[in-house]
Amino acid sequence: MEPWVIATGLIFVYLVATIVLGVVANRRMSVDMEDFLLYGRKAGFIVLYLTVVATFHSAFAFLGSGGFFYTHGVGFWMAGTWTVLVGAITYVLGTRIWALGKAFGYVTPADMLADFYESEAVRVMVAVVSVVFTILYIQVQAKGLGYIINIASGGRISLEVGTLVLLAVAGTYLVVGGLRAVYWTDVLQGVWMYVAVWVGALVLSYELFGGPLELWRAVAEQRPDLLSLPGPEGFFTPGMWLGMTVTLSFGIVFQPHMLIRYYTAVDAKTLRLLGATTPIYLMTLYIPAAMVGLGGALVIPGLEVPDTIFPELLFRYAPPLLTGVILAGATAAAMSTLDSILHANMTVLTRDVYQRYVAPDRSQAHYVRVGRAIVALLLVVGFFLSVKTFDFLVVLVTLSGAGALQLMPGIVGVCFPGGRTFTRAGVLAGVGVGLTVLYLTLVVVPHPMGLHGAIWGLLANAAVAVVVSVFTPGPSAETVRRVHGEIEEFVYGRSEG
Repeated sequence: MEPWVIATGLIFVYLVATIVLGVVANRRMSVDMEDFLLYGRKAGFIVLYLTVVATFHSAFAFLGSGGFFYTHGVGFWMAGTWTVLVGAITYVLGTRIWALGKAFGYVTPADMLADFYESEAVRVMVAVVSVVFTILYIQVQAKGLGYIINIASGGRISLEVGTLVLLAVAGTYLVVGGLRAVYWTDVLQGVWMYVAVWVGALVLSYELFGGPLELWRAVAEQRPDLLSLPGPEGFFTPGMWLGMTVTLSFGIVFQPHMLIRYYTAVDAKTLRLLGATTPIYLMTLYIPAAMVGLGGALVIPGLEVPDTIFPELLFRYAPPLLTGVILAGATAAAMSTLDSILHANMTVLTRDVYQRYVAPDRSQAHYVRVGRAIVALLLVVGFFLSVKTFDFLVVLVTLSGAGALQLMPGIVGVCFPGGRTFTRAGVLAGVGVGLTVLYLTLVVVPHPMGLHGAIWGLLANAAVAVVVSVFTPGPSAETVRRVHGEIEEFVYGRSEG
């Protein structure tokens, strides 16, 4: 049997398994918005842990990070400090968001911010930012899936057809089983992708260099520029390191598919344990990614699309059966984030737009049906973007996180009592200015003074939010007491429920 048949066949076997899990999840699902959108707020540690890490590490882990090591060298490890920050953010901020969600029934990030700032304009702004910037993330995953199936089939399945098939599979099990299907498939995908990337990197290192240590020696001898800072293309300046660290931690956490996960935890203890252990998985996955990227720079120099280095190496130098298993793991990596983003955007559009402004008094079953229809629409948009726009996956992830990062001042104002809080006008003005500056410093004049555009946007946002908030009325005293009082009781004086 030809190698491409084995590799492609195993990927499709994996896809069938995810659909089966979605069908099983459907049998456990009740016709209820909280069950369909939030897993009934009953996610335990194992399920929540694997869905969080699988969602963070996506096509980015298998393709983007390897491509970045291939192009820019080990400087990417400096930005890897974001993996530690993710744990700290979850431990401190995630538990507070969980407490507010449990107390007031929040379903989306916009629920929380609109409630505290007493503003429908804030709700709309948060919903728009959430959807617009995570649609970019749909593109990342969709294009990654297309790359994988295209290479696994030896070019017999086009990038466009592969993207379409895999988008359809992810949409199918999401529509059938809701967030429960996403979580259950993420458990499978989180384990599979971690094992696959390590096994694949180790097999390639022994096949091509005689082992990891020999790989490092070869890189040091032949491409020492890959082991230097700021890297062969001068990318990793201190300003870029700071920007990527903040953007790939806070920026991704503030995307709706991550914030919604905080609402789904069964209790705060689960989130604290999640925060303490998440960095272990996130950090260690970059070790094999570095082996693949750096080794690939020696073996296949001048690759037109660096993001494809891992599947290219596998298909050329690994046994067909192992290649199929590992590429199925790469498929799992992309789909574990794609399904979460589709779910989050569906949740935001159903809850914050349709239920709030279009049809506020319909049945739970009606909203579930509408949510499923929105998933189909998002699949069409994601497919269009994936075949029409950029190639470089890490840049797209950074742009997506940079947009969501602009929600930071508003979220901090909700979750951290003390002193004068931000106002609705301050938050709205800050986000508007922040997004404008973000555009200017990422597209018009990229990264002025060597500082990542996301940081410029956030600094402008915070400054404007502070100034405007001084001169405009804030939330009512009753709302501040209710929301901040809940936080203070949770942090200082109430036993966890």
